[in-house]
Amino acid sequence: MVMTESSAPRFGERVLEAVKSCQDRKDPPFIWVMEVCKCVREAGLGLPCPELGQVLVSTLCFSVNNNNNHPFIWKFLDQALSSGLLYSFHVLALLTPRVICRRQIQPEAYRLYLELLKRYTFSFAPVGMNSSREKIIKSVDDALQLSQTFGVYVSDLGHAFVLFLFTVIISLIDCVMDDWGLQPTSIDKLSSIFGVEEHLNMDISSQGNQDDERREHRELLRKRNAFMAMEVLGKLTESRKAMVLLRLVHLNMADKFNGLLQRIQFLEAHKSVSANLKSASELLVRLSANVERALGLEYQLNKRQLIGVMIGIGSCSWGSSCNFGDVRAACWVPFDIYMETAMDGKQLPATSSIDILTELTKTLQVINRASWQETFLALWASALRLVQRERDPLEGPIPHLDARLCVLLSITPLAIVRVVEGEGEMPLAAVQGSIMSGSMGTNYKHGMDGTANASRRHGLISSLQALGQFSGLLSPPASVVVEANNAAAKAASFIYNFKNGNDFNVGNRGDTYVKAGGNMRHLIVEACIARKLIDTSAYFWPGYVLPSVAPLSDPSPVQGSPWSAFMEGAPLTGPLKNSLIATPASSLAEIEKLYHMALNGEEEDRSASAKILCGASLIRGWNIQEYVVHLVVKLLSPPVPPNFTGPGSHLVDYMSMLNAILFGLSSADSEHILSLHGLVPEAAASVMPLCEAFGSIIPTSSHKSSTGDEISAYTVFSCAFLFLIRLWKFYRPPHEHCITERGGSTGSELTLEYLLLLRNSRIASHNSAHVDRTNKAAYLLESSSAPPVYIDSFPKLRAWYSQNQACIASTLSGLCSGNPVHQVANKILNMIYWKMTKGGTLSSNSTASSSSISGSPVSIGEDVYQRPMLPAWEVLEAIPFVLEAVLSACAHGRLSSRDLTTGLRDLVDFLPASLATIITYFSAEITRGIWKPVSMNGVDWPSPAANLLLIESEIKEILAAAGVDAPSCSAVTPVMLPLPMAAMVSLTITFKLDKSLEYIHGVVGPALENCASACPWSSMPVVGALWAQKVRRWHNFIVVSCSRSAFKQDREAVAQLLRSCFNSFLGSMHDTSSLITAQKGVNGLLGSTIDASGFRPSLAPGFIYLRTCRTIHNVQFVNDVIVELVAESARELADRWARADSSRLKSCQASLASAVTRAKQVATLGASLLCVAGGVQLVQLLYQETIPTWLLSTRERKVTDGASVSRILEGYAMAYLLVLAGSFIWGMGKTSSRTWAFARRARIVGIHVDFVAEVLEGNISLGCDPATWKSYVSCFVGLVVSFAPAWIQEVKLETLRKLANGLRGWHESELALSLLERGGPAAMGSVAELLHTMND
Repeated sequence: MVMTESSAPRFGERVLEAVKSCQDRKDPPFIWVMEVCKCVREAGLGLPCPELGQVLVSTLCFSVNNNNNHPFIWKFLDQALSSGLLYSFHVLALLTPRVICRRQIQPEAYRLYLELLKRYTFSFAPVGMNSSREKIIKSVDDALQLSQTFGVYVSDLGHAFVLFLFTVIISLIDCVMDDWGLQPTSIDKLSSIFGVEEHLNMDISSQGNQDDERREHRELLRKRNAFMAMEVLGKLTESRKAMVLLRLVHLNMADKFNGLLQRIQFLEAHKSVSANLKSASELLVRLSANVERALGLEYQLNKRQLIGVMIGIGSCSWGSSCNFGDVRAACWVPFDIYMETAMDGKQLPATSSIDILTELTKTLQVINRASWQETFLALWASALRLVQRERDPLEGPIPHLDARLCVLLSITPLAIVRVVEGEGEMPLAAVQGSIMSGSMGTNYKHGMDGTANASRRHGLISSLQALGQFSGLLSPPASVVVEANNAAAKAASFIYNFKNGNDFNVGNRGDTYVKAGGNMRHLIVEACIARKLIDTSAYFWPGYVLPSVAPLSDPSPVQGSPWSAFMEGAPLTGPLKNSLIATPASSLAEIEKLYHMALNGEEEDRSASAKILCGASLIRGWNIQEYVVHLVVKLLSPPVPPNFTGPGSHLVDYMSMLNAILFGLSSADSEHILSLHGLVPEAAASVMPLCEAFGSIIPTSSHKSSTGDEISAYTVFSCAFLFLIRLWKFYRPPHEHCITERGGSTGSELTLEYLLLLRNSRIASHNSAHVDRTNKAAYLLESSSAPPVYIDSFPKLRAWYSQNQACIASTLSGLCSGNPVHQVANKILNMIYWKMTKGGTLSSNSTASSSSISGSPVSIGEDVYQRPMLPAWEVLEAIPFVLEAVLSACAHGRLSSRDLTTGLRDLVDFLPASLATIITYFSAEITRGIWKPVSMNGVDWPSPAANLLLIESEIKEILAAAGVDAPSCSAVTPVMLPLPMAAMVSLTITFKLDKSLEYIHGVVGPALENCASACPWSSMPVVGALWAQKVRRWHNFIVVSCSRSAFKQDREAVAQLLRSCFNSFLGSMHDTSSLITAQKGVNGLLGSTIDASGFRPSLAPGFIYLRTCRTIHNVQFVNDVIVELVAESARELADRWARADSSRLKSCQASLASAVTRAKQVATLGASLLCVAGGVQLVQLLYQETIPTWLLSTRERKVTDGASVSRILEGYAMAYLLVLAGSFIWGMGKTSSRTWAFARRARIVGIHVDFVAEVLEGNISLGCDPATWKSYVSCFVGLVVSFAPAWIQEVKLETLRKLANGLRGWHESELALSLLERGGPAAMGSVAELLHTMND
C-alpha cells in the first residue's frame, strides 16, 4: 500500500494523536517510537520514512504556538534516528533552516540540533531506487534551496548529501561570525533562508513572560552555543569521509569552496581583535587544519599488493634515471625525439613548435613528478644535444644548424615564457592552497604530483645556473663562436662598468675583449634576458664570466654597428645594405623601421628592406626572431595604397618588394624557421592572393626568362606558387591521398582547406576575449578585423586545385581541337619544338608535327619561336596535356629522350611554376604503372653505373650498423626506370645549383624522393647515384637520404629498426651490470653526433627512424610492433629482477624499483616513437584497437621464476604506454593548443574506458593473464587520476561507476573513490555512496 496525497493528512493526524497520547502518559521515548512505528506500518509506509520526518519537523518541533518544543520531542527524535525510524540526513536537512534562523530566540533547540549534527550527520546510507529516494531528494533540495544556491540540478541522494554537508559547514561558520559580531562585507552569504528571523526580539519567550534567571540562563546558552558550533565544525570536518566530501566540492565547485576559504581567512585575520576568537583559537586551528588536510588528500593504492608498490615508484628526478651529467636523461627522451623530428626539413608541420613544446614541458613535468628546475634543465639539455648532434652537418640542400639553433635560442625560450607566465593557469590541484597560504601559515602541497608548488621562474633560474656544469654540451659550433664570445663579452662589459661606476651600456663590445670564452650558455642567457625571463643579475653568477676576460689596455675604437647607422638615417645602398643583410638586428625598433620602409619607402628601398628582413635577422636574430617572422609574413599581404585607383591589383605596385620577400622565404632555412614558429597557415593564406593576382596578369612582350634578374609577373607568380605548394606538400605520392578504412588519411592531413581552416581559427581566437597574453608577437600578424580566407575566394587557384586532384585520380581525357586549352597547349608545344629544332638540334626520330594534341601538323614558321604571352593560370591548365603529348611521343619513338628532357627544361625556364604540374602528372603516372621502363644506359638516358654499386653498398652498411638486415639491392643490368621517372630525374639533374634557384630546388628534392618511392625499392639508389655524379660533395647526404627508402614498403625492415631503437636506448637486457648504468640513453638512440669524418656517415637507429617513420606506407602496423616490443621488454625486465640474488634482501626493493623505472622508460620511448610516426591517428588506433586486441589475445608464456611479476609489469608498462601516448597528442588539461586532436579525446578515451568497463562486468572475455589485466586497469586508472583528471570528466558517469565497482572488487576502494571524485559534479553522489561502504 502506497500513501496517496489524500491520505497524507490523515497519516499526520494519527502520528500527532499517538505522540500526544504518549506525552500525556509520560511514556519514555522508546515507547513513542513504537507507537509511531505502528502508525507508519498501518499507513503502508516503509522505514526509514521520509513522510514521518516531514510531519515531525514541521508539526511537532516547530509548530505555530511552539507548545511542542519540549526536550521530550528532541529525545524522541534522537531515539527515532538511532532506531532507523527516520532518515537522519533528511531530518537534519529539514531542521537546519528552521533551527538556525531561530537560534537566538530558541537557543535550547539550537543546542539540541548541534548535538544531533555531531551524532548523525555521517549516518548517511543510500536508499534503494524507490519513491522514498526521490521524495527525500526533493524535500532536502526544497528545504535548503540547494539547486538555487549551487546552480546545479540535484540528481541523486549522494549529491544532495554532499551539498547538505557543505551548506551546514558554511551556515555554522556564518552563525558563529554573526553571534560574535563579525560582519564580513566581502563574503557572500550562501543562502537567504537562514536569516529571515534573525532580528526577532530575543527577550520575548515563546511561552510568555520569563523571570530574570531564565533570561540569564538563555543568554549564557547562546554564548556557549557559538563555541559548541565551533566544536561541531571541528567534528564534522575531521573524519576522512568529511575531507573527501570537502575536496569533492573543491574540485567541482571551486568558487563555492573559495567562500569557505575566505571565511576561515577572515576568522584568522580577526583573532587578535576578537576576544571570542582568542578563546576559540584552538577550535579554529582544528578547523583550519582539517580543511588543509582535505585539500592535500591523496589516494593511496593498496600497498599490500605489488601493483600499489609499482605505482608508488616512478618519480623521475635527479636521483633516479635522469643523469644529465652522463647525458642519459631517459625519462625526458620525448623532448629529444620531438626536437629531432622537427628538424626533418621535408616535413613542415602547421602547428607551432612553441605550442607543442609548451604542452610537452607541462606534461613531462607532471608525468615525471619533477621539480621545475629539473624540468627546465632537461629541456635545455635536449635542445643543446640537438645542436651538438649536427654541429658539423653533412653538406646538402636540407637545413641543419640554423634550424637547430632556432629551436635552442628562440623556440625553447618562447615555450618557457608560456610555461612561466602561465603559472596562474595551473591545474586546480596545483593551486589549491594559494588562497589560504597567507592566513593559515602554510602552503598546501600539490595534490597531483606530490611536488611543492615552487616558482617556475625560480626553477628556470636554477636550471640556467646548473647548466654551466655540462661543458660537453655547451661548446659552440664554429659558425656561432663569434656570437657566443660577444655574449660573454657583453656580460664582462656590464660587470666592468658596474664596478667602475660607468654608464651601463651593454651594447656589443665584443671586439674590445680577448679570450671571452663564450659558450652556448651565454647565448641561452641572452635569449632569456631578451624575453624578460631573467635580468642582467645573471651576469654575476659564479663562473658566468671568466676571470681572464678583461678589457684591452689600449682598446681600438669600436666599429659602429651598421644598424646604428641605419637607425640614424643612412640610405640603404651599397655596403650598408650588405652589412645589414649579414648582421642580425638586435631590437624590435630596427625591424619595425624596415617593415615600414618596405611598405612605404621608395622602390629601391622597398626591395632592399625586404631582402634585409629575410637575411640574418630572420635566420639568426634569435632574440627577436618571433617578431621578424611575423612581420615578414605580414609583408606578403600589403595594404591597398591610399592613392590606388586601379585597374588591376594593387599588389603589382609592390612587385619588387614581394619578389624579394618570396625569394628570401624560399630558402630552406627560412621556410623551416617559418614552420617552427607555426606560421605555415598564415603564410599560405597570404600567398594565395599573390598567386591569384600575378597568375592572372598577361606578361609583356619584353618578358625575359624568369630565372634572370628582371622581375616579371611570371617570376613573382612562380616563386609564390612554388612556395605555396612547398607549404602544402602537394607533391606527396598519390597513394598518400587515399583514405583508409578507418576514415583517416594514410599520409599527412595537410591540404589547402586545412591550412586555411587553421589560419581562420587562429584569427577567430585572436578576436575573442581569451587571447594568449604570452604570444605577443601574434598581434603583429593579423589585425582584429582580418576576415576569414577560403579557397573559393580564389577561382583560378581553385580551378587548378581541382584539376590537380583530377590528375591524381585518373588519366586525362581528350580535348577537341576547338577547345581553348587545346589551343594553349599547341602554342606551348610550338615553343618547345622551335627550341629543339633551332640550329638543327632536333633528333632524327623526333617529329614535331606528330606531337600536337590534335594530331595535326604543328607549324614551325618564323614567328612560332615567340613565347606565348598568356596568363600563368592558362599555361598551367594546358601543361598536363602537353606532358601527355611529349611523353607519348617519346614512348613511341617519335621524340628522343634528349629532346624530351630539353623540352621539359625549356618549359620550366619559360614558367618555373609549371614544375608543380610536371611533378603531379609524372608522380600520378608512375603510381599507375602504365609506362614501360626505359634503360638507363648512358645513351638514351643518363647512366648511374659509375657509382651505383658504391651507393648501394654504403646504404646497406648504414642500415646494417642500425641493426637492419636490408635485402640485396644490386642493380639488374641494364638499370631500368619507368619512363616518367627517368624523365623526372633527367630533368632535375639539368638544374644549376644556384642560390637564385632555391625556390625550385626546394620543390624538386622532396618530390623526386617521393616519386621514387612509388617505384621498385632499387629506384632510389639509381636516383641517388645520378645526383651524386652531378654534385660529388653531396655524396654522404645523398647516401643518407637514399637509405630511408628501405623502410617505406618493407615492414620487416621497420620492425628491425624499431627493435634497434629499443636496444640502443635501453642497452642489452642481458648485460650483467646494473639495469640503470647499462642503458645507452638518448645518445644511443639518436647519436651524439652524425659522424661524417670517416668514409661514410654513421647514423643511430633512432635518427633513421625519425627520418623515415612519416613516409612508411600503411603505418598502422607500427602500433603492433611497438606494443609487442614494450611487452617483451617488460617481461625481460621482470625476469631479470627475479634472477637477482635472493640473499640480498635489502637490495630487492631497489632492484624492483630499477625494473619498474626501466619499464616506464620503455613505455615512454614506445609512446614517443608511436606519436611521431602517426600522430592522432595511431593513438586513436592504439586506444580503440591495438591495446584491446592485445588484452583479448591469448599468448603462450614460459614458466619462469619471475612469471607473476612479469605479468604485472607487462600491464604496468602497457598502461603507461597508453596514457603517455594520449598525453603527448592531446594534452592532460581541459584545453589544448592542438584543437584538431583535442576534439577527439573525449570520444577516443570514452571508447576505451567503455571497453574496460565491459570486461570488468564480465561481458567480454579476456585472453591475457588475469594478473596482467588487473595490473593494466589499476595502473591505467591510477595514472589518469594522478596525471590527467580532466579526462575522467569526459567519460560517462555510468562507465565510471562500473570501473569503480570493479576496483572495489579488487580491494582498491581508495582508487575507486579517487576516480569518482574527479568525475565532475554528476559523480558527487556516487562518491558519497561509495564512502558509505568504506571504513573511515
